[in-house]
Amino acid sequence: MSGPLLEVDGVAKHFRGREGRWLKAVEDVSLSLAPGETLGIVGESGSGKSTLGRLMLGLHTPTAGLVRFEGVDLAGLSAVARRRLRRHMQPIFQDPYASLDPRFTVGASIAEPLVIHRLGDAAQRRRRVAELLEIVGLEPDAAGRYPHEFSGGQRQRIGIARAIAPEPKLIVADEPVSALDVSIQSQILNLLIELKARLGLSYVFISHDLAVVEHISDRVAVMYLGRIVEMAETATLYRRAAHPYTQALVSAILEPDPERRRERIILSGDAPNPEAPPPGCPFHTRCPQVMPRCRTVVPPRVDLGTAAAPHPVDCHLYGESRIPAQP
Repeated sequence: MSGPLLEVDGVAKHFRGREGRWLKAVEDVSLSLAPGETLGIVGESGSGKSTLGRLMLGLHTPTAGLVRFEGVDLAGLSAVARRRLRRHMQPIFQDPYASLDPRFTVGASIAEPLVIHRLGDAAQRRRRVAELLEIVGLEPDAAGRYPHEFSGGQRQRIGIARAIAPEPKLIVADEPVSALDVSIQSQILNLLIELKARLGLSYVFISHDLAVVEHISDRVAVMYLGRIVEMAETATLYRRAAHPYTQALVSAILEPDPERRRERIILSGDAPNPEAPPPGCPFHTRCPQVMPRCRTVVPPRVDLGTAAAPHPVDCHLYGESRIPAQP
């Protein structure tokens, strides 16, 4: 395949809110994912990250725009065709315990996508379950036990085994390590990295933790109030964050080397209500570098990168296409 694996083109998702108003969870998002790439999506709670992930999987129908997987528009598929395609697009959820049926053995949970997609007979599924348990670092006898008998990290390994069971091409991982102890987080991240290389997977990795996203991602998109305000290759974004919101997020990352300690940027207030977003730049109510036009004029999209390594940012600071000095 020469083109993108996943394309999101001008996608919006609006939900009916209180008093008949519309909550704009995602607004005018465009991005693409290449085969074998990991795209990190970061932002505060309520920024629209999880909704965007569900749109990518076809679990939500866009209010506007298109989501294409291998060039196929998800919204235009029949129910049968959508089910066939979903074999190649699998989720990993934040809470592995909530995503596993407590009445199913681990083996039955892992085998469920094989049954749904009619992959193999009963004996072949049992062998596949044993193989998957070994791949994710669990013993084969785990297949006969129930989710409550495992730790949180082990349950997430089970969730990963279930996600890779039908041999997908894309994994959308929504906060997959945020519910785990820090010592376990690194183990799960390293497992995901190993599986990507071993199985040729592509990831969309959703998290509010920029340090975690930096460890696993090739590129990072920063969301604020339903919009992507900056996107760049990981090293570029963490070294030369351009949008004031991204700068504040990066400044909050703990730095173990005291010689490289960053000056913390503290944002005032909370994100605006997505049912009544502010005019102009959506970040202007909290921005430490706000200018008068930010309050009334939607910022332009400026590319601070190159054709080979784009670095789009939505901000009025870049009329001169320059990056301010970083703290």
